Amino acid sequence: MSTLDILGLCGSLRKASLNRAALKLAGELMPKTMQLDITEWRDVPVFDGDVFAAGLPKPVEVIRERIRRADAVLVATPEYNFSIPGGIKNVLDWTSRGDDQPWAGKPVAIFTASSGPVGGARMQYDLRKVLLFLNTHVLAKPEVFISMAGTKFDAEGRCTDDTTKKFVGDQMAAFERWIAAVGRMKG
Repeated sequence: MSTLDILGLCGSLRKASLNRAALKLAGELMPKTMQLDITEWRDVPVFDGDVFAAGLPKPVEVIRERIRRADAVLVATPEYNFSIPGGIKNVLDWTSRGDDQPWAGKPVAIFTASSGPVGGARMQYDLRKVLLFLNTHVLAKPEVFISMAGTKFDAEGRCTDDTTKKFVGDQMAAFERWIAAVGRMKG
């Protein structure tokens, strides 16, 4: 069996982001058949219909192609103001433009790490709606909401909480099975 190419998208640009730390944890806990590659999107401009009419900006083309090549996408993002952070929503808006939409049929898993008590749940529900519209296949369960995340990662970004490790590891095992199931649906 070949290695599954998993594209990682982090909804926070901060170097010390708890979601970036959680995304790296997911990469460590993935089954051996999966390999995580976290992409950066800092250079994606704010969506502008006039710019789109003139052609996709190079950073958008790069991410669209990376999504297209990936076997699946893993999104870890915080919750801002009860919903999706504007930056990652902007990436979704840009990358979903055009007739050759790279999200269509793509297996996706999402999780959140939040300093609050509900772990980003409200954001996940909004993101699931957006991903549904993009015609992705979002892993329904297990859901992972890492609440009070600042107490579960050390200063170097390593997870110190065994329960969190178990939840993330269980989701990655389910994601591997989900990618195979989506492949069978397509094939």
